[in-house]
Amino acid sequence: MSIRPRTSLALLGAAALAAMGFAGATPATAGATHLGMKPLHPGAHAQANTAAAASRNTLKLSSSASQGVVSPTPKVYLVFWGSQWSNDPAGVAPDMQAMFKGLYGSQDTWGTILSQYCEGLAKGTSNCGTNGTHIQHPTSSPLAGTWFDNSAAEPSNATAAQIAAEATKAAAHFGNTTQTPNLNAQYVIVSPTGTHPDGFPSSGFCAWHDKTSSSYGNLAYTNLPYVPDTGIDGCTTLTDGRALSGIESTETHEYAETVTDFWPSIGWNGGGGEIGDECENMDAFVTLSTGSFDLQGLWSNSANKCVTKG
Repeated sequence: MSIRPRTSLALLGAAALAAMGFAGATPATAGATHLGMKPLHPGAHAQANTAAAASRNTLKLSSSASQGVVSPTPKVYLVFWGSQWSNDPAGVAPDMQAMFKGLYGSQDTWGTILSQYCEGLAKGTSNCGTNGTHIQHPTSSPLAGTWFDNSAAEPSNATAAQIAAEATKAAAHFGNTTQTPNLNAQYVIVSPTGTHPDGFPSSGFCAWHDKTSSSYGNLAYTNLPYVPDTGIDGCTTLTDGRALSGIESTETHEYAETVTDFWPSIGWNGGGGEIGDECENMDAFVTLSTGSFDLQGLWSNSANKCVTKG
């Protein structure tokens, strides 16, 4: 297998400071071992983190920090898991496809935030400048594939191991059977209405991302539940009455964190938080070529604050 060298930490922002972490919002039940988690009710925690991060200008290294990665040329594979997708009351499947089909080019001013981050420089560097291997802003849709895996029903209460197994099954389905294509592929496992993947929603998260080992190499994947089941305005700070705002906000949180911390928790100069964790109380509508979507704010090193466009 050909593997791109991974010799230093991804150079990410003050969102990664070990001092502020993310333990305060991590549930102690199902999903607690997964980083990259967007909490169901961020409350004042994200507000406090945002205010604290805004006053910091440099990174601090965690003693446990090791090698890290970004995804320079992101490719998203949407996997609608289970025969239950014949029932999609909120229209999640077409909405997720439309969002990623438009998340590129000059209209996508949100995704440009990510291009300041890179890999390949010394640990502790807080500004990539023009050095390192940067995340590239997509010039075409990052949606590389969509699969409705309706061969069987998704378990009502799928475990984290079953979700990871579905990501491995998806890699095979899309023909990504060596490590090389999986250096940029992220598998978004979208669960149907009425299911409770990894204890959702009682486990306290909107979604999370992680990595799993497989015979095809390490795989980056997201556990994306049917967020509209939390009710209108769940998992978003907007109060617009749209059933889809919460899942759009949630998935953009997970997408950005996967791109910048591809195989958590090794892509950050520190522990705990990631690029979206600082900014859970910042949502905004962004108009793309395929519609208007609720995109969550992200931490920007260059702006030294949460922003919704780069």
